[in-house]
Amino acid sequence: MALRWLGRYFCPMQNRLPLAIIEDQRPIREMLHEYLGAQPEFECVLVADSMEDFFRQLSALGTPPALVLSDIGLPGRSGIEGLPLIHAQLPEAQVLMLSVYTDAPRVFEAICAGAVGYLVKNTPLPLLKQHLLDVAAGGSPMSPPVARHVLQAFRRQPPVAVAASANARLTPREQEMVTAVEEGLSYKLIADRFGISIETVKNHLRAVYRKLHINSRSELMALSLRQRG
Repeated sequence: MALRWLGRYFCPMQNRLPLAIIEDQRPIREMLHEYLGAQPEFECVLVADSMEDFFRQLSALGTPPALVLSDIGLPGRSGIEGLPLIHAQLPEAQVLMLSVYTDAPRVFEAICAGAVGYLVKNTPLPLLKQHLLDVAAGGSPMSPPVARHVLQAFRRQPPVAVAASANARLTPREQEMVTAVEEGLSYKLIADRFGISIETVKNHLRAVYRKLHINSRSELMALSLRQRG
């Protein structure tokens, strides 16, 4: 699913994935732009210091970003407040949060608003690059302190399958897919774990989405968190 939409967004001449960066602190913004812009996998098509600046520049872009790396604590509208607005204008863009905050409520709020992953700002740049590529491959990366909060919340409550209605009951294999998504695994890692093809993983997840009346991994994560809230 993820790789299917990526094909539309690769910059035609450079064959790079278009990336936007939203960060208000100039030294961090310039560091991210310099490093990620030098990577052969990415083309930094937009660098903004606020959500308002992001949307001002977005209207003039020829190639919209497929990936958005966004801070949370921004001047004006916060990164979390901007998430639904980004999805309204860029429905297929994947937004990865990069923040100093690791508290559970903020993490849950970001995921429920549509973030596909959540990283802390001290993430080493090579690892940040890999996490962005994981997002492009269908993953939902989280920094260890963030993942611990999420996993603790999941352990306190029954899985999504238990909360689903009788008519939407998930099969054991479908529930395994849900658990793997909750752990942030990409389609490839899920396929490797269960010894099945990536296409089979996608078929199982499509069945899950249909039964739960949702359309994406981020909606599945949001549903899980709401049911555990």
